[in-house]
Amino acid sequence: MKKQLFSLLTFLGLISIFCLPANAQEKVLYHQLEIQNGDLLFVGAKPDQLSGAINRVTQRDAEISFDHVGILEVSGSEVYILHASTENGSVREPLDSLVARTKAKDKEMVLYRLSEEAQSSIPTAINLAKNMLGKPYNWSYVLNDSTLYCSDFVERAFRPASIFNLEPMTFKNPETGETDSFWVEFYEKLDMEVPEGKLGCNPNGLAANEKLRRIGEL
Repeated sequence: MKKQLFSLLTFLGLISIFCLPANAQEKVLYHQLEIQNGDLLFVGAKPDQLSGAINRVTQRDAEISFDHVGILEVSGSEVYILHASTENGSVREPLDSLVARTKAKDKEMVLYRLSEEAQSSIPTAINLAKNMLGKPYNWSYVLNDSTLYCSDFVERAFRPASIFNLEPMTFKNPETGETDSFWVEFYEKLDMEVPEGKLGCNPNGLAANEKLRRIGEL
């Protein structure tokens, strides 16, 4: 009887392991925070230059102020970030590298995780993200297939699961109702009209998604 009971418990234990999502065991402790495969890392905005300009026209909540986002990939004991950076375009780099640069700029980093229902989208998202590596940064922020910006990179990676939505972009300062002066000069240098109303996305909008929950700060 005891032998049969032991066999049954072993069998049930194996079932529970094999029924876990493929990414469920891919976790690592990083700076006292448990990171899980497919988590999103958001970088805090600063009040000046491009960072401040992005935040002024996209911030949705006084407690949410981000200008960058990437997808975390756990590989053994290592953690990588897949993202479209202004420095290097679309890359996969050790998380330590981004953390060092971010801390040097005195910017915060906040970890978000997809809901249980959305976890199944992670393996496909990471594969798609890897297929986009090498593409240059999209300085116009007008969507196209040859260049990418950070939130665009993330939205495309999760697009098959419809995790995020594209929305009309605005470059107007909510305090004045006018196009932010930074963006007027920015697009003049690119010899472009400000792409007001064109579809796009931004880190603050992604962070506000109902399928994400805040885990903590790195």
